[in-house]
Amino acid sequence: VQLQASGGGLVQAGGFLRLSCAASGLTFSSYGMGWFRQAPGKVREFVATISRSGGSPTYADSAKGRFTISRDNAKNTVYLQMNSLKPEDTADYYCAATQRYAAGSMYSRNYNYWGQGTEVTVSS
Repeated sequence: VQLQASGGGLVQAGGFLRLSCAASGLTFSSYGMGWFRQAPGKVREFVATISRSGGSPTYADSAKGRFTISRDNAKNTVYLQMNSLKPEDTADYYCAATQRYAAGSMYSRNYNYWGQGTEVTVSS
C-alpha cells in the first residue's frame, strides 16, 4: 500500500493550495480517508476526513470554512483544497486511510496507512 501526497509548497498568507494524495495497492473506495498535519514541535492534529463514498466530510474547527476535502474514487485520489491560508497552517500534511471506519475518523489511531507528508509553508 502506498499513499503519495503532493501539492505542498510556499504560499503567502491569504493564498491557496490544493493537496493531492494518490493511493495504490488497496481498494481505495473501501477506505475512509483523512488529512492530518504536524507543525514543528507540535503533535500531529486532525484536519479533515471523508467517507468511502465521498460524503460526510468532517473538519477540524481550524479548517472549517477554509478547507475542503474531496475524493475521486475513479482516480484513487483524495484532495484537500486549502483557501485563505494563514501562517498557523504551516505544517507537514499527511493523508491517511482507514478500512474500519467507513465515514473516516478524526483520530489518527484509527488509520491503517499513512502517506509520507507534504510540506506547506505559509508566509506572513
